[in-house]
Amino acid sequence: MDYILLLPVVFPILAGIILLLKKEYQKRTTLLVSVGIVLLLTGGLAFGGIFLAEEGITAFYLTRTLPIFFKVDTLGGFFAGIVTVVWILAGFFSFEYMKHEKNEKRYYGFYLIIFGILIGLGFAGNLITMYLFYEFMTLASMPLVLHSQTREAVMAGLKYLFFSFAGAYMALFGIYFICHYGATLEFAGKGVIPASVLSEHSTLFLVVTMLMLIGFGVKAGMFPLHAWLPTAHPVAPGPASAALSGVIVKAGVLAVIRVVYQMIGVEFLRGTWVQTVWMTLALITVFMGSLLAFREPVLKKRLAYSTVSQLSYILFGLAVMEPEAMSGALLHAAAHAFIKVALFLCAAAIIYQTGCKRVEELRGIGRGMPVTLWCYTIVSLGLIGIPPASGFVSKWHLAVGALHSGIPVFSWLGPVVLLVSALLTAGYLLPITMQGFFPGEHYDASRFEHKEPSVLMLVPLLILAAMTILIGIMPGILTGALDAFAGWVM
Repeated sequence: MDYILLLPVVFPILAGIILLLKKEYQKRTTLLVSVGIVLLLTGGLAFGGIFLAEEGITAFYLTRTLPIFFKVDTLGGFFAGIVTVVWILAGFFSFEYMKHEKNEKRYYGFYLIIFGILIGLGFAGNLITMYLFYEFMTLASMPLVLHSQTREAVMAGLKYLFFSFAGAYMALFGIYFICHYGATLEFAGKGVIPASVLSEHSTLFLVVTMLMLIGFGVKAGMFPLHAWLPTAHPVAPGPASAALSGVIVKAGVLAVIRVVYQMIGVEFLRGTWVQTVWMTLALITVFMGSLLAFREPVLKKRLAYSTVSQLSYILFGLAVMEPEAMSGALLHAAAHAFIKVALFLCAAAIIYQTGCKRVEELRGIGRGMPVTLWCYTIVSLGLIGIPPASGFVSKWHLAVGALHSGIPVFSWLGPVVLLVSALLTAGYLLPITMQGFFPGEHYDASRFEHKEPSVLMLVPLLILAAMTILIGIMPGILTGALDAFAGWVM
């Protein structure tokens, strides 16, 4: 049954390529039905691979010693599951949203291709396969940023490409050394490089690890190579912004975990200057992203800066190198994916229905779009970390893990920065709710009348809001497997 790992990778990629090569559909409905069927079938195949595959399968060899190998472990299945849920919901949301966009066929073609690539990234069984699909992801996602073909979109796409390639080359430099000194390229529990080699070349591997952290940290929006994110998100179509912010940035997190925990090993890195620098960069990014979001007047750009901040919650939890902090980081990766996708889809629905893009234009919008604004409010509470939403549980584990680590300064500084960031998060998200539902005097009540979007847009929002509460109330759905994985790689 291990061949099932290849099907959710190959099927949507081929479907996307065929869609790009095919002539324009005479009926838009035919296009949407075709895309919907591919999304649902790929989702079924992906979950089949997660639960049914056991041994893994080699697709082909790049060289005699470099196999393209697929195998599902807890982390890969976790990532692929998040991708599948998000991609299907955002895809169905886009069926309505993309009505007012040009070149729909091209958009859906690349959307399907990226779906397969992301599943391949999750199912990657060794370092080379992961890096190959990581690069494919960059190339295939760039057309989503460029979709509108405006000058702003082109410049944002070029910035995204430059930053991504710069990070990828830094990561590739480290992969050379891991390939040379590592006992295997397959992902192990506590590293693949012999302790004697790490001891003999300790300085080299510390530098290599730091370069790979910064390189893969580009996708996760970590300072200092974070600037592409608030530039690329606002220019992409709404559902594409949601996918970029909810899923594609998590690819950087996935790659960091693979390198630090499964290639190099935390026993070598714990207590070194690499850990100190990593925690410092993560906390700087958390605070900086929150502060920039607090000051940003454009809604989608505000949410993009929020992503910069929230992704470094995850990176800080990983940098602490303590089991509970890592479990919190992984749980926050899932919580943030569903929350941030919901926030961007809410923004997309508002823009689609009203044309309003700036925060100050949204006063009173709750009168015309109450369901949308309630979904926005629920997931916002989750991102802030207010119980019973999912963000509270993940941030609790992050804070407790940091306190248990006993790392000088960072064991208390981390929770303090996370708390300050949570207050800033409330400051840039909740005023939209307050002014939306309670606009005050001298307000034109007819401005947003009957603006609620269609069912195709509302259902994904309601599902994501419900998932935010469900994970917060029943975190054991995920934490059991995540705790086991954290213990294994520690």
